[in-house]
Amino acid sequence: MPFPLARWTGLAGSTMLAVAAFLGGALPSSPHRLTPVSIWQGPNGPLLIALWIVGLGLMAGAWWALRDRVPSVRWALVTAGLWLVPLLVAPPLGSRDVYAYACQGATYAAGFNPYEQGVSALPCPWLETVSPIWRDTPAPYGPLFVLLSGAVVAMTDSLVGSIVLFRVLAVAGVGLVVAGLPVLARRCGVAPGRALWLTLGSPLVGVHLISGAHNDALMIGLLVVGLAVVASGPGRPGPLLAGGVLLGLAAGIKATALVVVPFAALVALAGGYSIRGLLRTGGWVVGGAVGTVVGLTFAAGLDFGWISGLQQGGLAIAWTSPPTAVGQTAGFVAALFGAHIDALPVTRAIGMAVLAVLLVWLWWRARTRDPLWHAGLALAATVALAPLFHPWYWLWPLAVLAATTQRTTRWFALVALLSVFLVLPDGTGLARYTKMPGAPLMTVLVIVVAARLVRSARAARRPVTAVSTAD
Repeated sequence: MPFPLARWTGLAGSTMLAVAAFLGGALPSSPHRLTPVSIWQGPNGPLLIALWIVGLGLMAGAWWALRDRVPSVRWALVTAGLWLVPLLVAPPLGSRDVYAYACQGATYAAGFNPYEQGVSALPCPWLETVSPIWRDTPAPYGPLFVLLSGAVVAMTDSLVGSIVLFRVLAVAGVGLVVAGLPVLARRCGVAPGRALWLTLGSPLVGVHLISGAHNDALMIGLLVVGLAVVASGPGRPGPLLAGGVLLGLAAGIKATALVVVPFAALVALAGGYSIRGLLRTGGWVVGGAVGTVVGLTFAAGLDFGWISGLQQGGLAIAWTSPPTAVGQTAGFVAALFGAHIDALPVTRAIGMAVLAVLLVWLWWRARTRDPLWHAGLALAATVALAPLFHPWYWLWPLAVLAATTQRTTRWFALVALLSVFLVLPDGTGLARYTKMPGAPLMTVLVIVVAARLVRSARAARRPVTAVSTAD
């Protein structure tokens, strides 16, 4: 696809999505528990669905067509920026999470601990805008985001004003990605324009980070800048401590950012790996990150209840999470024989155990290989093996991998491409209505991937037989 055509095709797509947001996005007055059928039968239903599908298709197609050939950093930034403009002024799309942010901020601003009670206990003045499943659950976000949410609500005291400021925070997060990603890419020998395009050109950014105003934008921005600072100053205490603080701030938004800290400690090494060197230089990174998270927790006047709040994601059940899909499939198979079992707790626990082992293994490999690439793989494993998967979660590993490797990036971009079609404009998740055949197909994919990984591991351990030739 020619570059000018790609730019204007994507802009046309984002404009269609903005119109869809006004017609039937995640509006405060939108009813809850809509289904694809009720959306289709509602006012402007066919037009809304058409704008959503065609708009996403145009943006995704233009992004995918240029995934490996971007003319310049400037072109990537201008094009991605143009695509974001219509969505910046449109109502929220694809999720109602921003309303939960506002209510949690109201809870904190009123002097309550959002880690001890749900937003329905205050009650929040905008409680009806929050999805029912999240009204009685504690906040799963870090202390920094609780502080920011409370400040947003205290400054605006209105739902619309809060949405605007949460979107400003999301734009700030994207700005941090713009600042940090080229630095990280150059340190890793990757073309900065390509890294920026793979990350910012994805429809996930416009729909979910900007329009949806998700706090993931700020977390990703702080994480990328933190890694860039660490990678720019190996062996130097000042930059390493600053990078660790930035990673701690990212974890103060969402605890997932802590996954990359052990890998960042390896990046901090000025020479080869050694335990002494790791303690001497990596300690600055780890100390900065942990100290920042602890400091933020006490500065907010909170406790560490946000750690247990992470379990609330398990309340949602969707086959887009591989461990969840395997549990659902086990239940379907048992039902064929007249049995009724709930395998989700078991399969999800197995998924978390596999994740723990995999993170340790990736870190061990990263000692003698590229630790930044392995940090991206660790984030990908965290997203894939968690009990719940939301499409925008895939931006966590994509942002790091886009800047650290030319290898296998296409597969990660493909997941991002497919993920944008998993929700409808109002945030209705299609996975809820496609358990069959979604869960069985995901289970088959898990088996295939596991078999290939085992086969690759065996091939790597197989001794190489020397072949001699006679003269």
